[in-house]
Amino acid sequence: MELLTKRAKVLEQKPMSFMEKLYLPAILKGMAITFSHMFKKKATIHYPEEKRPFSPVFRGLHVLNRDEEGRENCTACGLCAVACPAEAITMEAAERQSNETNLYREEKYAAKYEINMLRCIFCGLCEEACPKDAIYMSETFAPSNFTRKSFIYSKEELLIPNPITDREKFDIAKGLREVQTKKN
Repeated sequence: MELLTKRAKVLEQKPMSFMEKLYLPAILKGMAITFSHMFKKKATIHYPEEKRPFSPVFRGLHVLNRDEEGRENCTACGLCAVACPAEAITMEAAERQSNETNLYREEKYAAKYEINMLRCIFCGLCEEACPKDAIYMSETFAPSNFTRKSFIYSKEELLIPNPITDREKFDIAKGLREVQTKKN
């Protein structure tokens, strides 16, 4: 029989010695390893009491942004949907009415905006493609759920709270990343 590689190693099966038959050295070695792990730092954290520190480039759930006056930034240009390699973003544009100037910044706005989080690969290309900084990826986990339909987030679920009516929730939704970029 010819070998495919020259790395073959012939194994010899030697009979076990008296100490090996007792298994005592192997048991003591295993106990020593187990005992040494008792004094090492634990790798687990107690979530939700303890939060794991994230990288500054962590990409979490998507958020549709508002300006300081509470108007939506999204102009329904569709660049985020085009840039998405997973085709997870769906949007429909509508024209702003004359009585809606306090709701939307531009003449066009996204009447329907949905992100299918089951398709999203959290690449961040939607965030980079947006010329109006209307969408960004927050520092929030994607929550678990039981139905597929609950992973399709509508515009109402993605939209950040209004800074005029609910400033505290607006600041929380902006997250630490916004505070850090203002400091730098």
